[in-house]
Amino acid sequence: MAGPPVGQGRVIGLSGSALDRLMPMHLWIGASGLVVRAGPTLARMAGDGLCGQPLERVIALRHPARAATLDLMLRLQGTPLKLNLTAAPDMPLKGMVVALPAGSGAFLNLSPGLSLVEAVNRFDLTLQDFAATDLAVELLWLVEAKSAVTTELKRLANRLNGARASAEARAATDTLTNVANRRGLEAMLTRQAASGRPFAVMQVDLDHFKAINDTHGHAAGDALLQEAAAILRGQCRRRDGVGRIGGDEFVLVFDDLVDPRVLHRIGQRLIERLEQPIEVNGQTCRISASIGVALSTGPAPTDPVRLLHEADRALYESKRAGRGRVTIAAPG
Repeated sequence: MAGPPVGQGRVIGLSGSALDRLMPMHLWIGASGLVVRAGPTLARMAGDGLCGQPLERVIALRHPARAATLDLMLRLQGTPLKLNLTAAPDMPLKGMVVALPAGSGAFLNLSPGLSLVEAVNRFDLTLQDFAATDLAVELLWLVEAKSAVTTELKRLANRLNGARASAEARAATDTLTNVANRRGLEAMLTRQAASGRPFAVMQVDLDHFKAINDTHGHAAGDALLQEAAAILRGQCRRRDGVGRIGGDEFVLVFDDLVDPRVLHRIGQRLIERLEQPIEVNGQTCRISASIGVALSTGPAPTDPVRLLHEADRALYESKRAGRGRVTIAAPG
């Protein structure tokens, strides 16, 4: 910013650099009403070329008057002013004006006041753009501290939410087969019943599993259960669900699928896939499955417990009929 005309520096008694450090948002107005000097922060906000401009083209006084002439300013010295820069009319500023000696003009010092955060963000201001004694510095520290604390709290909240979601997922998952456990299945059925959409429950019991578990040991049995769970998941769509409710018993939940013929074909396909030889720890194992299916088709929400009971009864009808079969429960 250009310096003041010769002699005016002696009127103020300060060098331009000292003014810039003490009051980086000042306006020095000459006796003619033209801007003689502007602080660096103000120049950054209002743009270059302030020197030589009439005061009324640089600022707009909003209170206590609407004009911004030098004569009016001199009558308002000592009065808190509300104004804005013509280059940023939507950003209110605060100011105070004092007359210079010997009728040589006036000195106007400005502050962003409540517009501090907006000014900092809009003009990319830093602590160096304000006087060290300015209250704005303290406010900036508070804003930065609040931002840092808020960021850390959000990060911590995200971590806690992630940990909680992970813990909830683990609590609802069967650790051996990685499908839903009984708790997860109950939640799945509750959500499905509340959705109002029709759905089917397919209960699958592995035939001949106990003999293999007894013959080849629990490690082989566990591996066989994992393979069976993978086969069941492979026959489901993304929106369907699979759960293990005990030993060698699984439940499949089919969303918006209640066609008995389609479900019968899915069940038969599952049995055929499970009856294929499965290699476990170097041993060839053969199992089968008995399946019972219950449907939720009515407009009223279905009781998941009742639906599971119907699927269980259909399952045991398959077992009594010779196993390796699919039985669809009659609608209740």
